[in-house]
Amino acid sequence: MLTAEQNQRLTSVGPSTPMGDLMRRYWHPIAAISQFKTRHTSRVRLLGEDLVLYQDRSGTFGLIGSQCPHRKMSMIYGVPEEQGLRCAYHGWVFGEDGSCLEQPYEETEDPEGRFKEKVTTQSYPVEVMAGLVFAYLGPAPAPLLPRWDIFVKDGVVRDIGYAEVPCNWLQIMENTLDPIHVEWLHQNFADFIAQQLEAPEKRVSRTPHVKIGFDEFEYGIMKRRVVEGGSEEDEDWATGHPMVFPNMLRQGLNRKGYRWQGFQIRVPIDDTHTAHWWYACYPDDGDQQRPEDYTFFKVPIPELDEDDQPRWDLLDNNSGQDLAAWITQGPIADRTTEVLGRSDKGIILYRQMLEENMRIVADGGDPKNTFRDPSTNEYIELANESDPMFARPLYNGQAAATKYSPVLAGPLTVE
Repeated sequence: MLTAEQNQRLTSVGPSTPMGDLMRRYWHPIAAISQFKTRHTSRVRLLGEDLVLYQDRSGTFGLIGSQCPHRKMSMIYGVPEEQGLRCAYHGWVFGEDGSCLEQPYEETEDPEGRFKEKVTTQSYPVEVMAGLVFAYLGPAPAPLLPRWDIFVKDGVVRDIGYAEVPCNWLQIMENTLDPIHVEWLHQNFADFIAQQLEAPEKRVSRTPHVKIGFDEFEYGIMKRRVVEGGSEEDEDWATGHPMVFPNMLRQGLNRKGYRWQGFQIRVPIDDTHTAHWWYACYPDDGDQQRPEDYTFFKVPIPELDEDDQPRWDLLDNNSGQDLAAWITQGPIADRTTEVLGRSDKGIILYRQMLEENMRIVADGGDPKNTFRDPSTNEYIELANESDPMFARPLYNGQAAATKYSPVLAGPLTVE
């Protein structure tokens, strides 16, 4: 178990907190480009800060303070210009660097623009890659946006899922370092769910783990497993399943006609909410898919029905089961009363890695997975086991971008 102080240190992500300082050293996804086919602005809450992401008429994205510094109207109502975003209240325009570009009326009183030069709004750099908009909230100079393999791979189609999860980011990430939950939450419990839904075709059997292991590697932690009837020669142990530090789970599959690779990315919104992104790509020999056409879908949050019973239809998938496990730990899991076992050694290793990198940042250094040399950031390849747990079609066989997907999330809202 942890002390209350240790738990707070690991879970608090606001400005000037140790974990907040660490998380501000990384680029985080804040939107899918395809969302901006029907909008110009989007509210963003990231690491405890309220911001507005906009796209001006030239196609440039900017991330600025949520309120106009003049009279504090929300910039979510901003009007996009050829360059910058115009406040709806009095027409002041702000660029992606936070500078004030126009001040109607004020400029008639101050034709030299001296007042305009004194006015700025909060701004942060953004970059676009792989159909996502990424933001960096840390100190300058910003590191390079990592070019992880599936973000820059050619000859694939992609889809992007999203959910705002009402709990702290850490309990989601610790699930990644917990292989044992697969045989119980995604097999034993999944079988029980199939019984409740009277869906015998979805019944699954439990495959016990006989050995688990965790190794720190260049980009994070590689988790390994041997299941009953298997051996260390199997991919699950010989290759392993990577957690990419600090907040990504790498997944993949190449079995029985199902081929895909993906990330789950857990971005702290604040101490009690997490932006969860599912990012997947699939081989495709057809026309190259444009980033603005990547399918974007929202994953539903499991809830109780009017009789205070589980919505089994929202739990009939891996993502729904995980969400239920994460959310019911509470807004911030109380680790002062937890009882860890031998199966939790991956979680312990991950907490140690977080502490080590928080100390590196406090001492003025660059944490793990900080890339500053372009020659090391051309194509960052990650080894990954083929995971049979995801060898099933998505939502009744109809995936948004392809015929299959790793996100088994029941009824989805597709945009």
